[in-house]
Amino acid sequence: MMRATNRLTALQVKTASPGKYNDGNGLWLKKRSDGGGQWILRFTLFGRRHEMGLGSALDVSLREARELASKWREVVRQGKDPIKERERLKREASKADTELAVIAQSAFEARQAELKDDGKAGRWFSPIELHVLPKLGKVPVEEIDQQDIKAALAPIWHTKGETAKKAMERLGIILRHAAAMGLEVDLMATAKAKELLGRSRQETKHIPALAWQQMPAFYSTLDGGTRAELALRLLILTAVRSKSLRYARWADISDDLWVIPAEYMKGKLGTTEPFHVPLCAEAVSVLKELKPFERDGWVFPGRDGGVMSDMTMTKYLKDEGYDFRPHGFRSSFRTWCAEATDVPREVAEAAIAHKTGSKVERSYRRTDFFERRRVLMERWGNFLTGGQGAVVQMAASHA
Repeated sequence: MMRATNRLTALQVKTASPGKYNDGNGLWLKKRSDGGGQWILRFTLFGRRHEMGLGSALDVSLREARELASKWREVVRQGKDPIKERERLKREASKADTELAVIAQSAFEARQAELKDDGKAGRWFSPIELHVLPKLGKVPVEEIDQQDIKAALAPIWHTKGETAKKAMERLGIILRHAAAMGLEVDLMATAKAKELLGRSRQETKHIPALAWQQMPAFYSTLDGGTRAELALRLLILTAVRSKSLRYARWADISDDLWVIPAEYMKGKLGTTEPFHVPLCAEAVSVLKELKPFERDGWVFPGRDGGVMSDMTMTKYLKDEGYDFRPHGFRSSFRTWCAEATDVPREVAEAAIAHKTGSKVERSYRRTDFFERRRVLMERWGNFLTGGQGAVVQMAASHA
């Protein structure tokens, strides 16, 4: 007597000639003349007969086909159409792929290469992760509007202004990433949300900086020869950012010139070219003191491999009881340029790798003022080490 169910064998599925074969309980195999085949589930719902495809016999094994048939027969027993239920589940899965949490992660991964240490510190993603995703993470990005964003950021808009600003900025990046993926999003949603939220009442806190008049006295205290002190001395003398300093390689330094590769400049500037730093006599002297610390080609190697931690200089300042921070020395230098010299603004800005003027202006002004910066940085070094004449008269010359 032939079994009512599980009539087929794996060998029959593979070798059967063209035709229809019943495995029982509504599961059928339709074999084609080209050797391929299709699994079909026949079922009756509300008095009507239906057929539901379960996949190719080449991709879905006999065991898998029986499991699928059993799954969808249970849906029929619940009085639902399994074909419609499968489509509903597909839509849900598709919608889940466009949830803000998924798109945010994708946008973050796309930007990781330009973030400090590949974004491992989490500082880029944390404002979104802490203040946006808990409320909007499961919302499809195409459905997010200014009201949603306002509701998410309103609790911190006036109390954690800088964090809220970063969250808003990065949410805008995520929306643009979604648009690039082909999703229909409102690219103006963040701008509209800002209008609804109004101006933040929290005052912006600037990074503490030391007055330029006090810089020579402070510089003279960095005489212990430790790695942190030497790093601070070179940071002050060159007015570069701490990341550029920490990733300095001896191969990039030649005599009185340091060429910083583009990837170690600030990412959001869109830098595509290396930055040339003129080294004053005092900076060259500091580098000679740093030579014994060399390891793996790094000027400031880390204790456990890689490069020096971004907290090394900050910790030194805290331990010594200072409230200013390493990045603030750039401000000290820039203020000295403005108040104690007659150096043109464009030269002073170029010295700290800031862009000035419009794109059109920069396209015609094809200079980085290197020679004028060389004079400026030598005077800065002279000022820091007790040289005469804080007020620097910059001779007019061509860059």
